[in-house]
Amino acid sequence: MYYSRMKKKSWGFDPKDMDKNVRPQDDFYHYAGGNWLKKNPIPKTESRWGSFTILRYETEKRLKLILKELDKQKRIPVGSPEQMIRDFYRSGMNLKERNRLGLKPIENYLKKVDAIKTIDDLLICVAEFHKIGLSLLWWCDVDQDLKNGDKNTVYLGQGGLGMPDKDYYLKDDKESKRVRNAYHLHMKTMFALFGVKKTEINELTKKVYKIEYSLAEASMSKEDIHDVEKIYNKKSLAQLKNLSPEINWVKYFKIIGIDTPNTLVVCQPKFFTKVNQEIKKVPIYDWQMYLKWHLVTAASGFLSESFLKENFNFYGKVILGTKEMKPLWRQVLSVVNGSLGELMGKIYVKKYFDGETKRKASSMVDDLFIAYEQRIKKLDWMGPKTKKMALKKLHAMNRKIGYPDKWKSYHGLRIDEGDYLGNVIRISTFEHHRMVKKIKKPVDRKEWHMSPQTVNAYCSLTMNEIVFPAAILQPPFFNKEADDAVNYGSMGMVIGHEITHGFDDQGSKFDTKGNLKNWWTKSDHENLKKKTKPLIEQFSKYKVADGVSVNGRLTAGENIADLAGFAIALDAYQLHLKKTERKNIDGFTPEQRFFLGVTLFERENSRPEFEKMLAINDPHSPSIFRVNGPASNLSEFYEAFNVKKGDKLYREPKDRVKIW
Repeated sequence: MYYSRMKKKSWGFDPKDMDKNVRPQDDFYHYAGGNWLKKNPIPKTESRWGSFTILRYETEKRLKLILKELDKQKRIPVGSPEQMIRDFYRSGMNLKERNRLGLKPIENYLKKVDAIKTIDDLLICVAEFHKIGLSLLWWCDVDQDLKNGDKNTVYLGQGGLGMPDKDYYLKDDKESKRVRNAYHLHMKTMFALFGVKKTEINELTKKVYKIEYSLAEASMSKEDIHDVEKIYNKKSLAQLKNLSPEINWVKYFKIIGIDTPNTLVVCQPKFFTKVNQEIKKVPIYDWQMYLKWHLVTAASGFLSESFLKENFNFYGKVILGTKEMKPLWRQVLSVVNGSLGELMGKIYVKKYFDGETKRKASSMVDDLFIAYEQRIKKLDWMGPKTKKMALKKLHAMNRKIGYPDKWKSYHGLRIDEGDYLGNVIRISTFEHHRMVKKIKKPVDRKEWHMSPQTVNAYCSLTMNEIVFPAAILQPPFFNKEADDAVNYGSMGMVIGHEITHGFDDQGSKFDTKGNLKNWWTKSDHENLKKKTKPLIEQFSKYKVADGVSVNGRLTAGENIADLAGFAIALDAYQLHLKKTERKNIDGFTPEQRFFLGVTLFERENSRPEFEKMLAINDPHSPSIFRVNGPASNLSEFYEAFNVKKGDKLYREPKDRVKIW
C-alpha cells in the first residue's frame, strides 16, 4: 500500500508517482501524481480512492487489529471501554443473528407509528424518534450560541428528505431524473421488504415522495446554509409558535428533555412554516407511511442482509456510483468508530501516536502562525484598525494536536453483543442526553468534535481553534523522517488552510472569542469581497462530471483557504529553510519539492456519480482544481516550474488572485 511505501522513502515523495509526459506548466496535478492515479484505480467497494481514503483504510486496519486483540481477551469487566467496543463490534458482525431477527428490532417503533390517530400523536412520535437519533422532519441540537460563545442554545433546522439534497428533487436534467426514477424503485422495493401489500406500494410511494418533494421545495440551498448570517435566526418561543402553530413546541421540548427555551435559533424559518402547512394538509395515514419509510431507511444498515443490500443498491450504487458493498467488518467498524469514537481513540493513541510526532507537528504549527502574522502585517488592502483585530484573533486562536486532554465518559451505557440495532439506539439516546444537558452548562472549550483516529482536520469558528487529530499526522501527509519541504507542502498547507478558515468568507464574520460579530471596517470588508470575487469566478468556470460546474460561491471558503494555505505554508517553509541547509534532492529544488508535497493530499480518483453529488453538496472543489487552481495564482509556482505565457496554467499577473 502507498502508506507503507511512503514510510520507507527517504524524502517523503516518490518520483515514480509522477507523469513526466505531462508538463507541470499545463497540469501540475497530473504531472505530480499522474502515474499514481493510473496505478490506483477505484476499488469496487469505493466511490473515491485517493490519499485520504487509503490512509483511512490503513487506519481502519489498525483499528481492526485493536478489535482482534480485544476479542482474544477472556475477562473484560462489564461496562469497561474494552467491553463496550468489543461487544458492539461482535453484535454487528453477527449477520446470522441479524438475518434471523429481520424486522423484529424495530417492531415496537413500527407499532408506535401504527398507533398514531391525531396530529398530536404524530408530533409525539416525531419527538420520541428524535430522542433515539432519528431526525424526522427537522433536527434539534444544543450547541454554542453563534453570538454568545460562552453559552449554549437550542437550534432547529430543516430535514425530512430521503435523498441528499433538494436539487435531487427539483432539477430537471437527465441525471437528476435518472436518480429520481431509481429512488422511486428503491422505495417500492423497501416497502415490499417491510410487508406493505403489493396493491398499495405504488400509491404509497407517490404519497411519501409527495411529502418529501414539498419539504424539498421549502428547503434552503446548500449555498445559503453555508452563510452563517442566513441561518442564525434568533426567535422567541412565541415567534416559533407563529411559524408553526400546529406543533405543540412546549410538549415537544418536554419529550426530548429540554426545558422550554425562551429563545432559540431557527435556521430555516420558512421551512417550519411549510412543515406546519403539510401537517394540516397531509392525511394521518400518509404521515404514518412517511415515518415508517424513514424509520426503516435509517435502520436498514443495522438490520438483516436484505435491507442492507437494498439500502446499498440506492445510496451506494446510484448516489455514489459504488460497485460493491464494503466487507462487513469495514461497515461495522465504521459504525463502532463513529459511535464510540473517543473510546476507540484512547486505545489508538496509546498504541500508534508518539510524542515526537506531536512535538514536530507543534513546531510546524508555530512556524505557520509566525508566517501568517507576517502576511497580515503586509496586507495592502486592509487598514490598521482591522489589521489589529485580525492579529488579535490570530494570536487568540487555540491549537489542538493529537488527542483531547480530557476524554468523554460513557459511564452507564449498556452494550449487548446480541443486539446490534439496540446498541445503536442506546448509544444515540445516550448522546442525546449528553447533548440536552449542555443547555444548562457553559460551553466546554476542551471538547473535541473529531476522534483522534479521524484522518481529517478542522477549524471551529465558534471556538476560534484549529484541530489536528493524531491519524492525519502520519505518512504520506506528515512524516517525521521526511524532507521538510514535503512536510511543509503537505501538512503545512493543511495547517495554513485551517488557520485561514478563521478569516475566509464565513470565518471573517467571527471575532476573537468566536462570536458572530463584525470586527471589520466597512471599506476593508468591501475589499475582502472584491478580492474574493475573481476567485469565485475562476472556480465557477471549472467543469466536473457530465458538464456540471463547480459552484464557485459554495466552495469560496475552501478555495480561499486552499490558496492561502499554499502561500502561508511556503512562507513558513522559507522561514524554516533559513535555519537549515538548502539542497536539491533527485534534481528538485526545495520549492519544487514543496509544491510536489502539496499534491500528496489531493491525489484522488472518483466516480462521476460521486463527483456530481459533491458538486451539489460539498463546499470543497474537486481535487484537480484544489491543486491547479491555487498554483495558477502563485508567482512562486511560476518561478519554481518556469511557467510562461502560453502555458495552460498561466494567468496574467493582474489576474492572479491574492487575498491573504
